[in-house]
Parts: sequence; structure tokens; C-alpha cells
Amino acid sequence: MQQIKIDLVSDIACPWCAIGYARLQQALSSLPNIKAELEWHAFELNPDKNAPQQPILEALSKKYGRDINEMRAAQDNMITIATELGLNFAKLQQRNTCNTFDGHRLVKWAATQQKADAMKLALFDAYFGHAKNVADQHVLADCAEQAGLDKTEASHILASNQYETEVNDDIAKYQQAGISSVPAFIINNKYLISGAQEPAQLAASLQQIAAEMA
Repeated sequence: MQQIKIDLVSDIACPWCAIGYARLQQALSSLPNIKAELEWHAFELNPDKNAPQQPILEALSKKYGRDINEMRAAQDNMITIATELGLNFAKLQQRNTCNTFDGHRLVKWAATQQKADAMKLALFDAYFGHAKNVADQHVLADCAEQAGLDKTEASHILASNQYETEVNDDIAKYQQAGISSVPAFIINNKYLISGAQEPAQLAASLQQIAAEMA
């Protein structure tokens, strides 16, 4: 059995990050000889906590300078891909932009309880599947409960400044490392795989890396 470490830089508000994680799971399931240790790291697509929330299609159209119908078509394509992977993207086009800093704090806390994956998936489901405001502390506490964590403790963490330093350190570290888009998979602190690659392509890359490290 070969062991690899995967540091996954992602944002809760990034649909391709949810797709990338699901594809990673598929890739790893095809590699029984490789055991992966996964750690989530924070990235913010919308770092301004005070920015007004906007309908996602309108915001993307403005950000990329493309027609709103083009953005809708791109989102439709993501919905198809996500659905085939078993993800709930039903409200992908109904969501609003939002800051995800507090959500990242809960992922850091969840990691201390060995529930980071479940926390991240609950957040993805709330945002892409139900268009919930994942900047709202009540929504976030509900997500924690859904992930099998204590809702009251989650609320206490959200009302404090716990895990702020860890999230800020993540954001600064990976910005300084030159990562400007997500998902980004860093394997064994040495190899970078960018984007939500197809499972077969991802599996081939992981197998090659594992062989080189053996």
C-alpha cells in the first residue's frame, strides 16, 4: 500500500471544487493500492465580507464580461456533470454570491473531529443544492449538524474568532504560492494538479506520482 498526502485548496462557493472532490473520490476508488490522506485548505472567491450579495448569473456575467445566457449555459453544463457524480446542484443558478470565511472556519474545526469531508459536503449541498446563504451563521450551524457535529458548539465557534488565524494562514500561504484558481490538488507537497480533472486522468497522475515516490 502506497500512501500519498493530498492538500486540496478550494472554496465552498466553487462548483468545480465540489466536482473535483467527487472526481477525486472516483479516481481513488480505482486505485486500491494507494491510500490518500486528504486535508482541505481555504480559498475565497469572494473575499469581501461586506460586499452586497448578487444573483450568481448576474455576478458571473459581470466578472467575466460574458453574456448572461453564456453563463447560464456554462452552469447548465456543470449541473449535468455534477448530477452524474451524485451531487445535488439543483439550485446552482438560484444562489447568490457570498463570503465563505466562516464556513472555512467550521471546516477547520470539523477537521479536529475527523469530519472535514462531511462538513465540506454539507456546505456544498446547502449552497449548490438549496441556494442557502452559507455566510449566515444559522445556516452554517445547520450544516455542521448535518455533518454529524454538535450544532451548539458550532454556533459558539461562529460567535467567536476561533480558527480565524488558521483560515487566514491558508489563504495567505496559497496566494503566496501562486495559486489563483481552484480546485488545486497538491500531492506530497511537491506536485500540483490544477482543476477538476476527469477521474481517469486524475487516477493516472496519482498513480504516476505514487510510483515516483515509492
